[in-house]
Amino acid sequence: MKAIEITRPGGPEVLAICERPVPEYIDGQVLIRVTAAGVNRPDCAQRAGFYPPPKGASDIPGLEISGEIVAVGGDRCRYAVGDLVLALVTGGGYGEYVVADEGCILPVPAGLSMIEAAALPETFFTVWHNVFQRGGLVRGETLLIHGGSSGIGTTAIQLAKNFGAKVIITAGSAAKCEACLKLGADVAINYREQDFVEAVRENTANAGVNLILDMVGGDYVERNYQAAAMDGRIVQIALLQGAKNTVNHMQLMLKRLTHTGSTLRARSVTFKSIIAKELEQQVWPLIEQGKVRPVIDKVFPLEQAAAAHERMEGSTHIGKIMLEVNM
Repeated sequence: MKAIEITRPGGPEVLAICERPVPEYIDGQVLIRVTAAGVNRPDCAQRAGFYPPPKGASDIPGLEISGEIVAVGGDRCRYAVGDLVLALVTGGGYGEYVVADEGCILPVPAGLSMIEAAALPETFFTVWHNVFQRGGLVRGETLLIHGGSSGIGTTAIQLAKNFGAKVIITAGSAAKCEACLKLGADVAINYREQDFVEAVRENTANAGVNLILDMVGGDYVERNYQAAAMDGRIVQIALLQGAKNTVNHMQLMLKRLTHTGSTLRARSVTFKSIIAKELEQQVWPLIEQGKVRPVIDKVFPLEQAAAAHERMEGSTHIGKIMLEVNM
C-alpha cells in the first residue's frame, strides 16, 4: 500500500510517500480501506520528533480516518465487510489501509460525507472526554476555549452550546473570531487586540468562567487562573507555548481551582470504547439532526501531506485540515 512516512525528525519536508505492507489484524480488530484522514497537531509533533507513537503503534502518522471495512478479525464483531465507518487509531492513518480496534470504530452519521466523517474521531473524542467527562461542563456554565477556530475549538463550541453552556473563545484574527461567532460562540476575543483575562471579566460581570479548555500552556497557565471563577476547572490538552513556566499558584488555592490534563493516544481501547459509546448515544443524534457538523478548512491529496502540515503549522486554518486517501 501507499503511505506517508516520517523519514527523519524535522519540518513538513521530511514527510515522504512510501510503499508499506498492508497491516495485519487480529481478533477484535478490523482492516479498513481508508477514504480520508484528519491532520492534527499531534501528527506535527510526531513528525518533529517530540511525540513518539505508543509501543506497538504504527510509525505512520494519522490518528483518525474514515473508510470501508475490508476484513474483520473474529466472528463477534459488530461491523461487517463493506460497512462505512470512522475510527480513532493510534497511528497509520496516512495510508491506504489501517487497522482499528472495534471499540474505537463508529458508524458514519447519516448526512455526512466521508471527508466530514474522518474529521470527527480525534476532535470529538478529545472534546467529549476533556470538556464533559473530565471538565464536567453542565448546562448554564461558561466555557472558555483557547484556539476557538481550531478543529478542537470548532467542535467544542458546537457541543457546549448544544448542551446549554455559554461559550467564550479566543482566536488570533477578526476572521477567526467571526467564524466562531457564526458557529454559536457567545463572545469572541481577538487575543492580539485584547487581554483575554480582562475581556472575560467584562463579559462575566467579574465572575470568571467555570471551565477553560487550554491547548496553549506557557504564560496562559497563570492567566487562566486569573480568568477562572471560584471553584473553576482548567483542562490542559496541549502546550503550544511550552511545557515549562513560572506560575504563582496563589489563585489556585484562593479560588479552589482544579487544573487537570490528559492525552488520548496512549489510553486503553477499553477507555476509548467508553467515549465512543457516549458519543454515539449523545452526540451522533445531534450530528444527524444537523445541529453539529465538523468544519472543514481544506482537503489535500495524500501525496501532499507536507503541504497539509505546513498549513497546520501556519495557523491560518479554520476547522479541520484533511487528506484524501482513496477517493
